[in-house]
Amino acid sequence: MTAIIYSEEYKNHNTGSHPENQKRLDAIVNSLKNEGFWDKIDVITPHNASDDDLLRVHTEKHVKYIKTLCERGGGYIDYDTIASPQSYETARLAAGGAIKAGDLVFNNGIDAYSISRPPGHHATQDRAMGFCLFNNLAISLEYLRNKYKIKKFLILDFDVHYGNGTAEIFYDDPDVLYISIHQNPATIFPGSGFVEETGAGKGEGYNLNIPMAPGSTTDDYIFILERILGPVASKFNADFYFLDAGFDGHINDPLSSLALTDEFYEYIIAKMKSITKSMALILEGGYNLDVLGRCNVKMINALNNINSEDYYKHEPEVRDVNLYTFNQIKDVFSPFFEF
Repeated sequence: MTAIIYSEEYKNHNTGSHPENQKRLDAIVNSLKNEGFWDKIDVITPHNASDDDLLRVHTEKHVKYIKTLCERGGGYIDYDTIASPQSYETARLAAGGAIKAGDLVFNNGIDAYSISRPPGHHATQDRAMGFCLFNNLAISLEYLRNKYKIKKFLILDFDVHYGNGTAEIFYDDPDVLYISIHQNPATIFPGSGFVEETGAGKGEGYNLNIPMAPGSTTDDYIFILERILGPVASKFNADFYFLDAGFDGHINDPLSSLALTDEFYEYIIAKMKSITKSMALILEGGYNLDVLGRCNVKMINALNNINSEDYYKHEPEVRDVNLYTFNQIKDVFSPFFEF
């Protein structure tokens, strides 16, 4: 069974009535318990990421800023990112959860899911933003690269928001293929993540954005992912796979304008399992508690019942606006990939 990395101490990142609060993790854990998964899964407690772990990704100035802010009682970092007195240690624990997930995947060949907070994919090397303090996935990746000398990594991020922090950290790195499918950034935070943002220098062609129009459905997503993921993953031939799991693209999420259904979260797991035997999953967004509970149950179930045809049997229909985006991606990435 899939391993879960989780700690009750994540509640110490006290954000009050902010949309990103501990009730999100409680909803996931309670649903897994109610469906009988919790007792069948290895639930592992993480340890804090070390200073070395953080500094492989973040500047010393940034780490000190978050630590000092929390020591002084916390507060708002920007208009939507908040820290409490214990948020620094909690953020280190979230990064440690991602590291533990990576260790389990590499050493045990299983899927491992870090259910943690605060989330991470908007945090850049030197800035906290978008509810994120440290970039959990990037810290795990650099830990794995340093400890095990893993060469090539593929990241699929399906949070409704472009993971601008993760993209920026690896933007010129040809050994990290970052694929993000997200709501068109002209209509949502963080305002970046367009098709033309392809990477820089040696990393050109390894930042692949799939911006989806507001109102996009599970059909739209599957139409495009079926045509892109397999060929790109096959050519890149990664040694390690990350899945950045956001549930805020769901039709009932209050912070987005997409129309994904519960079935998408089964589909995407089954699709990734057709590409790789094991992967590290890192929780990002998702702000409807019922959706978080239901869709995490479906995702965990799919991780342990591998057959993509079981989850989406009809030919998906795509809207013209997303077909245009797909053709644009084909054109822009023609020097790098064929699909």
